[in-house]
Amino acid sequence: METNISTTNESTTGTSNTSTLPADVLPKSMQEIKNKIKSLNIDEDFDIIVAIANGGIIPAALLNQKLNKRIELLYINRRDENNNVVYETPKLLSSLNFEVKNKRILLVDDRNKTGTTLNYAKSLLKGAKVVKTFVVNGQADYNLYDEACFKFPWK
Repeated sequence: METNISTTNESTTGTSNTSTLPADVLPKSMQEIKNKIKSLNIDEDFDIIVAIANGGIIPAALLNQKLNKRIELLYINRRDENNNVVYETPKLLSSLNFEVKNKRILLVDDRNKTGTTLNYAKSLLKGAKVVKTFVVNGQADYNLYDEACFKFPWK
């Protein structure tokens, strides 16, 4: 018998979204994520952190506390707030307003399921000296978890 838990998410519009997750897919706490970032071994020096907006903004801010590097935003969209695919391929919503040439970049997103968004973002950062990836959940150069999808504490 599968046990489920319900989670409620208050949106910025004041509406609540309730979803049911399998019991073995418990949401992570903000403190747990902060602790994992603190203990993460990042042995490279980066010039800037580039957050894929919106999902990468909070993880980038947490990484900034560890690395003390400037954060820039890359406005890309592929999914809606309920994680449903809106565009077949990611769309750049606003042009880059920062220099990437010869920069060592840490590219940050919340999760990586298929690699589509991260790969698209990396293609936009051509000319950078190095682009390494960080995700909270999924496969990347740096990650905290690589497991079934779970609810982030900031969503």
